Amino acid sequence: MPALDRVTALCRDCLAEYESDAPTCLRCGSERVIRHPELGRLSIAHIDCDAFYATIEKRDDPSLADKPVLVGGEKRGVVSTACYIARKFGPRSAMPMFKALQLCPHAVVITPNMAKYKDVSRQVHKVFETATPMIEALSLDEAFLDLTGTVKLFNRSAAASLAHIAREIEREIRITVSIGLSYNKFLAKLASDLDKPRGFAVIGRGDAVSVLHDLPITRLPGVGPALGDRLKVGGLFTVGDIQRRSHEEMALLYGETGAYIARLAQGLDERHVNTDREAKSVSAETTFNEDIRDPAKLRRILWTLTERVSERLKAKNIAGRTVVLKLKTSRFKTVTRNHKLSAPTQLAETIFREAEAMLLKEATGPLFRLIGVGVDQLSEPTGADPQDLFSRADQPAGKSGTRSAEVEKAMDTVRAKFGRAAIRKGRADA
Repeated sequence: MPALDRVTALCRDCLAEYESDAPTCLRCGSERVIRHPELGRLSIAHIDCDAFYATIEKRDDPSLADKPVLVGGEKRGVVSTACYIARKFGPRSAMPMFKALQLCPHAVVITPNMAKYKDVSRQVHKVFETATPMIEALSLDEAFLDLTGTVKLFNRSAAASLAHIAREIEREIRITVSIGLSYNKFLAKLASDLDKPRGFAVIGRGDAVSVLHDLPITRLPGVGPALGDRLKVGGLFTVGDIQRRSHEEMALLYGETGAYIARLAQGLDERHVNTDREAKSVSAETTFNEDIRDPAKLRRILWTLTERVSERLKAKNIAGRTVVLKLKTSRFKTVTRNHKLSAPTQLAETIFREAEAMLLKEATGPLFRLIGVGVDQLSEPTGADPQDLFSRADQPAGKSGTRSAEVEKAMDTVRAKFGRAAIRKGRADA
């Protein structure tokens, strides 16, 4: 075997590494060989589970193997995951389910089983941990890995360790992953999208600019529809158009964002794999089976969602400073409102009171198909819900954060012992 930094080919089946341009593996004859002139010198990876929810459902029910599967809410909801068979007909993640079923009416629709998916995610991450402790989880089904320090430890390239991870996940968990390998996070994530499913793509320093050149500007992180329109007005349609502009010019025209995307266009990304990545918000939402206008009905549903958010905050031992209300009208217009508290909170009562006030201002006629509530500006619970905190200026005396905290603590104790339905506040039935 050549020195690891000189490895240019890897067999994904037997993990043989070598310098060769042979079309098949020199050891086992497999055609699943990855080749790149920098293969042995790259160590930043992005791993994405293929059609995660749908793949798990097909794994657990073999009768679904050859059928198009959509995981998500029923007709009123959205698609969480579309399997690769379904995608051939047009459905995609985040698409309204009714539209997905118009495109693929013969699809099998499955309600998400988040407890099962979280369990599988934990199994996948345990496999990641056999290769490196440097893991930045992005969601249940994807993560960045930094394998820089593992080459000497395992006496194999980072690419070989990644191929080993993919093989173990297939053998032990019976799902597949796609891998992107590069020298930074941006390009690793981009590479993982180039060869799906069960793929392994590589982008090195020598080919980064050329790989990026013809891509639409929207493939750059942070370039959404609004910024994309601004860039197009300036004559920037592809990453290559940005590559032809200097960093100074991009900064002058588009500020810090312009300078940032100019660096990305050249394949530059200084971000490190962050093993301490934390959630930025805690939220819960639901899509209705039928549109709702009645504020009283919306209020009852809001309380149920608020309790979920509060439970999650307490379970994670964190608190939030800003309450966020989300509504989606029957015409798919999204309305988001937020209110910053004077102190962080974990309490359902406090979150609900602020969200309710925002809801009543918006629920003045439109039909709504979705409601959600959450908190952001997360922190440790130190200083949350102080004793002398009144949640609202017009709140009657005696309704302090302390009293609410005592009530909720008592309710949490009862629920922990007898189940969630054992006790609830009257507003859940109001």
